[in-house]
Amino acid sequence: MTARRVMIVAGEASGDLHGGNLVRAMHRIDPDIRFTGVGGKQMQRAGVELLADVADMAVVGLTEVVFRLRMILGVLRRLKALLKRDPPDLVILIDYPDFNLPLARTAKKCGVKVLYYISPQVWAWRKGRVKTIRETVDRMVVILPFEEKFYRDAGIDVTFVGHPLLDEVRKKYERPEALKRFGLREEAVTIAVLPGSRRNEVASLLPEMLRACRILTERISPIQFILPIAGTLDPAFVRDILQPFPIRINVVPDEIYDVIAVADAAMVASGTATLETALLETPMVVLYKISGISYAVGRRVICVDHISLVNLIAGRTVVPELIQAEANPERIAAEVGQIVTRREKAREMRAALAEIREKLGTPGASQRTAQIACGML
Repeated sequence: MTARRVMIVAGEASGDLHGGNLVRAMHRIDPDIRFTGVGGKQMQRAGVELLADVADMAVVGLTEVVFRLRMILGVLRRLKALLKRDPPDLVILIDYPDFNLPLARTAKKCGVKVLYYISPQVWAWRKGRVKTIRETVDRMVVILPFEEKFYRDAGIDVTFVGHPLLDEVRKKYERPEALKRFGLREEAVTIAVLPGSRRNEVASLLPEMLRACRILTERISPIQFILPIAGTLDPAFVRDILQPFPIRINVVPDEIYDVIAVADAAMVASGTATLETALLETPMVVLYKISGISYAVGRRVICVDHISLVNLIAGRTVVPELIQAEANPERIAAEVGQIVTRREKAREMRAALAEIREKLGTPGASQRTAQIACGML
């Protein structure tokens, strides 16, 4: 019997993580499946033959995309041509809608089944994309509890599998060992600095975070800072940003979960890292900053009250969100300072974050999705 072939496409670090776990789960069911597509180190280690690297694809904001547009469109044309020339048995798309929905349309025309794993946030903005999903996607697999009803009401075949981070997010070290490993002092307040996994968001947010760290150093003593570098980033790029700032900050390669777990509070770029921080019950301040043009366009079409996944899932404000001009050093320092100096505030936030875990379903999302995907082959 000829081995089944799957094209799988992720466009950023979180998608690469979930894609890698899904590929491993599918290989446990059928070790002979062959995977090609777009991803990063996680998917490559799981056995995917990469046609493009996620590190080159991940950008946030309208104007930010323009600088990578030629490269991104080149990859899209290449994948479309491959679908037409040598169609696989299944296409699995992970989030990244402006790239993946056109690819889904081509797959549909070629008679290839499409599974969409991890929904684009069409419930938040540009809801017109639901029509495209209904026309081009055979099966939606969603990871947020409120998404299942949204798609079912739109007439789309959908399954809620729980959030894959429930299988992934766990610390490896107890606090004393983590402190020693990262060169941190027990007696000092520890702040985690999480500026994101995309170059453009790190370039935008990290300088503001570092200025906030300088303010916190003047107000709170002893205090220390730790920054895990996402696997999609070149450490030299991050160190170039750090270089002009006279702040002592411990930089560690990835190990994000142990960094978050050991911290008393975190400043976090909006995105998957906010959920990772929530699952480890570390109080946080969420930051979001893109170009003025991108934000102006986004404000016109976004139709939800919150920007962070934590607050969206909670249905209320659990963690502070500092957006655009509010994501300035003084405000960041003030919000982080309140968390670490007001014990009751930190305790209330931790309790609210514990409730988030309960809403995200049960572990096993990758395995459940793998069973659905293998059933489509």
